Amino acid sequence: MSELDVIRKKAAALAVAPGVISDTERDAYRELLSAFLTNGGDASDRVVAVGTSVFGIDPKDACSKDSGSNGASAETALPKIGMEYMEEFMFDVLVEHGVPKDEAKVAADVLIAADKRGIDSHGIGRLKPIYCDRINAGILKPTAPFSVVSETPTTAVVDGNCGLGLVIGPKCMKIALDKAKEHGLGMVVARNSTHYGMAGYYALMADAVGCIGITGTNARPSIAPTFGVDPMLGTNPITWGIPSSDAFPFVLDCATSICQRGKIEQYAREGKPTPAGQVVDRQGRERTDTDQILLDLVTGECALAPLGGVGTELGGYKGYGYATVVEILSSALQSGNTSPDLVGVDRETGKKIPMPLGHWFIAIDITRFLPLEEFKTNVGVLLKRLRESAKDPTGPGRIYTAGEIEYDIGEQRKTDGGIPLPRALQKDMVDLRAKSAALQSKYPKFPFET
Repeated sequence: MSELDVIRKKAAALAVAPGVISDTERDAYRELLSAFLTNGGDASDRVVAVGTSVFGIDPKDACSKDSGSNGASAETALPKIGMEYMEEFMFDVLVEHGVPKDEAKVAADVLIAADKRGIDSHGIGRLKPIYCDRINAGILKPTAPFSVVSETPTTAVVDGNCGLGLVIGPKCMKIALDKAKEHGLGMVVARNSTHYGMAGYYALMADAVGCIGITGTNARPSIAPTFGVDPMLGTNPITWGIPSSDAFPFVLDCATSICQRGKIEQYAREGKPTPAGQVVDRQGRERTDTDQILLDLVTGECALAPLGGVGTELGGYKGYGYATVVEILSSALQSGNTSPDLVGVDRETGKKIPMPLGHWFIAIDITRFLPLEEFKTNVGVLLKRLRESAKDPTGPGRIYTAGEIEYDIGEQRKTDGGIPLPRALQKDMVDLRAKSAALQSKYPKFPFET
């Protein structure tokens, strides 16, 4: 691999979708851009374009520091942070960013629920870049009125007024569950919300009170329509939570795209090509060049494929349809914004702006159909039969049902000492502490600091 290829790989790993860019990330990209140009990189290359358009770096002003080598070393065991410690830290950080204590408690509970289940992309990993940095940038309100726009015995439309989605989401699901307990069914739709965390949290809320829970949300445009190349729909997850007699509920929480950006970043770290059919570019080509894909996703030169892949041969139109259904329920019912308009920047000025998302929540009271325990037994028997069916001789030797892997991870983390914390997240915690005297006083030394 040439020096330019090494730099390109590092640049691709740093490239982020439009949003808040930290000073640390900007400085790191500036070093890479300098090294790229110093080593003969073309000034018209995408690496330079991303530096200018996303990180706001003028190539002429890129610092001349040697970017050094970031050779891959054997990964050692990550330090672990206890669940209670991490939840309290996230609560304290949110309070320091202006979130009222009662709301910070709810928000921290949503975040720690993701870390407990191994959904590491939606726990402490989101705290700084998605919530704190956006609050600091003025594009996310630490608190805002929660307005009920209209309501019937079984439905409600709410306006989150661009407050914290981690608070808006639980309030909406609670309303839906209360309506379901009283009338059998409840549905709430929200507009002007923001990122509401792990969607599975709301499915688990329903399971806890003996209900079936369903939720979905729109997001920044990433998915191209079947036979299209423009990113038009968010990764728009649809999530189900169904009680079972198993030790864990059936929780299906997945996007309507084949993969998300995080998976492609993983391919980059592992030096692997992206499997064909997952990404399409403006020329209609199915792209596999992972590092360049990461750069082109930022500039809109690439888009993710829906579940089923590019085209119709493997059913891509089905994933496209599901993503559209989630979009409609996240926007049309509440007259909210649609994914194509949720780019996070003013197209004329390039200024960062809020992304007012839409969500929907459905709750079904099982006891309106049959006794809860009978239903849970019915579900458990089916899921057990699935798990005990014939195994693929070339596979791992075990069949899982939805929610089982997350349950296993949660049980393991209880006994292993908590949440494994990569260096990048250790740095986030240190950076957050450095900006608050109260945090410095309460957390003079983190468990991972020697």
